[in-house]
Amino acid sequence: MAQEPSLKPVTVNERNSPQALGLGLGDAPLARTPVSATVIGAQQVQDAGARRLADVLKFDASTTDAYNSGGYWDYATVRGFVLDNKSNYRRDGLPINAETFIALDNKAQIDVLKGTSGLQAGISAPGGLINYVVKRPTQNDLRSVRLEATQRGGVLAHVDLGGRLGADKALGYRLNVAGETIRHAVQNGKGERSLVALALDARLTSDSLLEAEFEYSRRSQPSVAGFSLLSDRLPAPQPGTNLNNQPWTQPVQLQGLTGSLRYEQAINADWRWQAHWGTQQLKSNDRVAFPFGCTDVSGAYLADRYCPDGSYDLYDFRSDNERRRQTAVKLQVNGKFGLGSTRHDLGFGVLQNRVRDRFEGQAYNYVGTGQIGTAQNFAPDPSLTGTNTHRSERSTEFFVHDAIAWNARLSTWLGLRHTQLHKDSVRTDGSAATAYGTRITTPWLATSYETMPGVFAYASYGEGAETDVTPNLARYANAGQALPTLKSRQMEVGIKVQGQTLRYSAALFNIRRPAFADVGSCDTAATCTRQLDGQARHRGLELAAGSQTGAWALDGGLTLINAQRRGSTANPSLNGQRPTNVPDWVLRANAAYQVASVPGLSVSAHLSHEGARSVLPDGSITLPAWTRLDAGLRYDTQLGGYNTSFTLGIDNLLNKRYWRESPYQFSHAYLFTGAPRTWRLALKTSL
Repeated sequence: MAQEPSLKPVTVNERNSPQALGLGLGDAPLARTPVSATVIGAQQVQDAGARRLADVLKFDASTTDAYNSGGYWDYATVRGFVLDNKSNYRRDGLPINAETFIALDNKAQIDVLKGTSGLQAGISAPGGLINYVVKRPTQNDLRSVRLEATQRGGVLAHVDLGGRLGADKALGYRLNVAGETIRHAVQNGKGERSLVALALDARLTSDSLLEAEFEYSRRSQPSVAGFSLLSDRLPAPQPGTNLNNQPWTQPVQLQGLTGSLRYEQAINADWRWQAHWGTQQLKSNDRVAFPFGCTDVSGAYLADRYCPDGSYDLYDFRSDNERRRQTAVKLQVNGKFGLGSTRHDLGFGVLQNRVRDRFEGQAYNYVGTGQIGTAQNFAPDPSLTGTNTHRSERSTEFFVHDAIAWNARLSTWLGLRHTQLHKDSVRTDGSAATAYGTRITTPWLATSYETMPGVFAYASYGEGAETDVTPNLARYANAGQALPTLKSRQMEVGIKVQGQTLRYSAALFNIRRPAFADVGSCDTAATCTRQLDGQARHRGLELAAGSQTGAWALDGGLTLINAQRRGSTANPSLNGQRPTNVPDWVLRANAAYQVASVPGLSVSAHLSHEGARSVLPDGSITLPAWTRLDAGLRYDTQLGGYNTSFTLGIDNLLNKRYWRESPYQFSHAYLFTGAPRTWRLALKTSL
């Protein structure tokens, strides 16, 4: 008798087996998928008191910060490469722009894919992909309220409601509402944020499901300006100082309205198709009293650092009413079938993506010379003296992937994505228009073998692609011209072992990414040419392990990265140098212990260590390694018939003072401090 087509019930909870939903490789759990990926669940996020992506990077040893300023949007580095906020982020598998604040209160999990992502994203930077998974309706009623207070007076209130309605529970809902007063550790860091998110679904029949959801998020908070070198030395870390502290300092305001509609239909017991539409509308007001460079006593201008005495040039930067809009539609078919003695898990489809970014004029005006450690007020200058650049982009991506099981142990994984891309840009004053189009194909291949139950070994090869255009500036002889497509290539071999109480994995990777350089004097008009110049090569070893035995739960990871610039002819002195802000090794470790004498009480600790990293491209100055210890207590009990938990967390328990990261951007060396010791107390009750 033929099976009736049906769809799995849509139920999101914190006990689902780990599965990266944004990989596009079928329904296999991570333990049996030939990629390196980490799934960070909602419970981990809550226990850590995390508010933003930068707060959850500590859960994976292959991820680190990349210009993560307080009050601004987040950047992430994976395997030593900075992810592109415009192309390396997904929401339920659809592309989004991460140039905004992305709230975590309504996210069920965060998937971190490590490696080239050409199979999942036609155009993207190498290193990885981050996918946010939205909380969906629960099968059983959920009534949860969470309150959290922080040491400096910050307060968070979060309500999470879910369940199903109707006699047959055909209609589901999930409502998340959150509001927070933000009290940052630095001066002038107070802010606020809010979130309203609703997810609905309707089981139209046993073989069809309609889902709809939206979220509105808003955050207003002054950003924290980065420090810099004092000539050729590192200043002492100053975790409470904010150089963006003028009387006219205004908050960075980020708001976003995001939503999606998804319909899934079972064709039969083995095949289903899906249509998924998503849209994102962002608005931001970007303002900061911006310290950048200095003029020393000799009259020489230092563009990449501050002066030896701690002085710096201060600018009034404002770019209001930035609007970014993105719309994506994906149609795909997934199915399983047999062919001779093989079994296939096949998926194919098409994704169309539209991007429209619109801006107004901007201010970037010198207002005076500041001094670290000295309070000085300067007159503002909000004159719109600069231009922005409008951007439009449209792409169509055709993709196919097939997991071929030759027998119970041996499988081959094949994937291919073909992208047709067109970009346009023009300055806000109507000048310097550019247009660019290309076609790119990115393959992916892997083979896996289960040597015994629970032992999964694999090898893979994948490609990724990036596109760029020479800036439309007078100093470039090739201004506005399309540059060659950057094709990144990655080889990876790994093993995953899943036992009853112990799990561990290891992966070796080698990524090669072509690099661009500016060749020429670049000091007058048409004296500079941007061209290909060598490559970045990142090799590394990732180790991870976890165990749960009795009252103990342990897990952690270690990543060793050998990253180098190679083959540069424009600046041979860079060859062999480690890229800036890439630590040589990273260690993350977690431990939790259930106290037997007090049922419901658990003690936890988290250790993060990041090795030394280069501050300047020539490697002449190094940021020291640092280690941070976080600790927590959690007590689960019943109060009035409700499941209730109390959590006390202390971040940076030993109050370590350190420079957290050293991003090098816009030809300038930035330094960001680690937060001082901070405690938080949370109460969560649920039915």
